[in-house]
Amino acid sequence: MGKGAQDYGRKESVGKSSLDHNQYPAWAKDVQESVISFVLAWYDGEEGGEMEIAAFVEPLAFEALKEIQSEQATVIRNGRKVSSLLAKELVPGDIVELRVGDKIRVDMRVINLISSTLRVEQGSLTGESEAVSKTTKPVAEESDIQGKKCMVFVGTTVVNGNCICLVTETGMDTEIGKVHSQIQEAAQNEKDTPLKKKLNELGEVLTMLIGLICLLVWLINVRYFLTWDYVDGWPRNFKFSFEKCTYYFEIVVALVVVSILEGLPAVITTCLALGTRKMAQKNALVRKLPSVETPGCTTVICSDKIGTLTTNQMVVAKLVAIGQGPNVLRSFNVEGTTYNPLDGKIQNWPAGVMDANLQTIAKIDALANDAGIEQSEKGYVATGMPTEATLKVLVEKMGLPAGYSSRSSTENSDIMACSYEWSKIESRIATLKFDRDRKSMGVIVSSSDPI
Repeated sequence: MGKGAQDYGRKESVGKSSLDHNQYPAWAKDVQESVISFVLAWYDGEEGGEMEIAAFVEPLAFEALKEIQSEQATVIRNGRKVSSLLAKELVPGDIVELRVGDKIRVDMRVINLISSTLRVEQGSLTGESEAVSKTTKPVAEESDIQGKKCMVFVGTTVVNGNCICLVTETGMDTEIGKVHSQIQEAAQNEKDTPLKKKLNELGEVLTMLIGLICLLVWLINVRYFLTWDYVDGWPRNFKFSFEKCTYYFEIVVALVVVSILEGLPAVITTCLALGTRKMAQKNALVRKLPSVETPGCTTVICSDKIGTLTTNQMVVAKLVAIGQGPNVLRSFNVEGTTYNPLDGKIQNWPAGVMDANLQTIAKIDALANDAGIEQSEKGYVATGMPTEATLKVLVEKMGLPAGYSSRSSTENSDIMACSYEWSKIESRIATLKFDRDRKSMGVIVSSSDPI
């Protein structure tokens, strides 16, 4: 496809989705009864309405998750520079400039590094917990994703450096598109859930039993509408009463109707809808209603830990500093598991009376650092390198020595109050960026420390 937008396959209608939740072949539902039951359930209190609408919200929620933001990119196309082209309009052959914080919407090859280094966070694609360094050095085409150091992929984010890239693949031809294609192929060969298998087995057993019982009832009553006489040991003079035959046929049909568990699908759907709502409260979105029962039958779960079993937020757990005397080290346990500076504190911390060693640690963490922390609707998120963002959070928990205008972000509305205060005291003049040779970052500062 020509555009960078992902093709997620043919969209399933809401009507078909709702029918799929009720495909239990053992029971044939009457249309009128379904409509009446739906109307009654809809007006049967607020809770009933929520359960009925769950099947309709399901596909819409997943469509929202698939939504890709229409970000703009700076592109060179046909020798002309376009500074406001929508990312979804990119095509192979376009030349794109990437900066820190840019989200990559197509697969591209790095052709030139503007900065000394380029790091990309691609954990959403490969599961790697740390940002990956990218180069312009060519690699073999058959290399795996982790080995393609000269490529950047859809769904990843630039966390350090600037570069110029060449668009190579878009849409379903990208690496993430190939993964989605494999998921679609697997969905086509999807097996029945344990619940559906059990219901099918129950339906088959009930069908056989009901059929045998109805046949037995029919045979018992044959003598009432079909009579004959025996002549020379053989049945003769058959008499058939159509009216009586119809009467007993109606009895058999009524017996079939009352034997079918018409209420069972409704009860099962209600139970699964309640389970779906409980799982949604735990941030687990169920794609198909019958799948709610499947996790209860699961014995082994294989999962990528980054952002799944963990919060995907790096934190400092322990701070070690030089003590007052020679060969003496001090350690401080740091509480908290998120980027929120207010999440926990440093145990046994000398608040306000930090010595020179602790002040030096705070200065380095605050100044030799290009990351930041922002507060959004989803909580506190990091911008830039996760490791640097973690150190910025540590600076806020450390606070400032006595005599400074602000003590810590816990006593200030600005979540980066301490880092901002250090940047005023020690203003940055130049930056020695991290590279493959130095393997470190440094800054040159001008001090105006009044203390």
